[in-house]
Amino acid sequence: MDTVDVLVVGAGLAGLNTARLLAESGLDVAVCERRTSLETGIRTTGIFVRRTLDDYELPHLGPAVRRVLLYPPSLNRPVELVSDRDEFRVGDMAGIYAQAVKDAERAGAQVNLNAGYPAKATKARFTIGADGARSTVAKQLGLDVNRQLITGIEEVYPIRTGSTPTFHCVVDPRLAPGYIAWVIDDGEHAHIGLAGRADRFTAPLPQLLQRFRDSFPTPEPAGPVQRRGGPIPVGGLLRRIVSPQGLLVGDAAGAVSPLTAGGLDPCMRMSELAASVTFDYLRSGNKYVLEHYDGAAMRRRYRIRSAMRRGLSMVREPSLAELAFAGLRTPLGRAVAKRILFN
Repeated sequence: MDTVDVLVVGAGLAGLNTARLLAESGLDVAVCERRTSLETGIRTTGIFVRRTLDDYELPHLGPAVRRVLLYPPSLNRPVELVSDRDEFRVGDMAGIYAQAVKDAERAGAQVNLNAGYPAKATKARFTIGADGARSTVAKQLGLDVNRQLITGIEEVYPIRTGSTPTFHCVVDPRLAPGYIAWVIDDGEHAHIGLAGRADRFTAPLPQLLQRFRDSFPTPEPAGPVQRRGGPIPVGGLLRRIVSPQGLLVGDAAGAVSPLTAGGLDPCMRMSELAASVTFDYLRSGNKYVLEHYDGAAMRRRYRIRSAMRRGLSMVREPSLAELAFAGLRTPLGRAVAKRILFN
């Protein structure tokens, strides 16, 4: 049986980044991932926001998006928001994962695909759960698990260039109860999807996605269409995300904005904190080091967006969504929307 300092479960962005940082610090690190290829089973749209773009160098990013259009259910009189800065870029997640694996292995981490958890052939001093919204590690370690989830589906394909990069967001509870439907056209690829509360869907997700495509103008594919999807935690950061045996990062820890469901920026930042706390704990053996990874304290940052999430979940009828857009069209409403989407 192999013995390592740290076993990271899950080879997503949070897991691979944490593994790389720990390996760079001199620890013996192994990553186990149940998928046989990181090109399959992708569960994120890959939207990187300005804060991430400013603070991290990331490969395989699409053109910058500065324009957002918000639509009510009728699709009439959308609210246009334009930034003078690059607000979003959509990443080629397969390429980003491949580079993250190379970086982790170059630092000294072992990355094992087609390897489930618990890993029968590996014993670890500490386990890091980066295994997604329905984390097995969280259950094994007796930590909190995500209870509030939305479910999404998306199609991604190349398009003919020439359009102005735009992020289209449609608020329609008939299609996406408790969330939105979207089209991201960055001039090179189109991402068309929707997500919402599974208990309120009126039809299977593929049917709802087709209904959305039929009702909303979408770019024509200029190449193969890839489909992805899965659960997204929207309850905010979990309270109990660390123990003397291990901790959680990324979606496993609920590190996703409750309102926008954006999780890539939190996963990058949280992986840095997770690596730092893990290294200090294993070096010193002092369990009080783990208090720096207090989910209950960090959860406070999500309070306002959690309240707004509850408000969005209350929009059950198209008429109520149309009424809300009357407020969005005011100067105050536009300012609030800009602050949410661009900050």
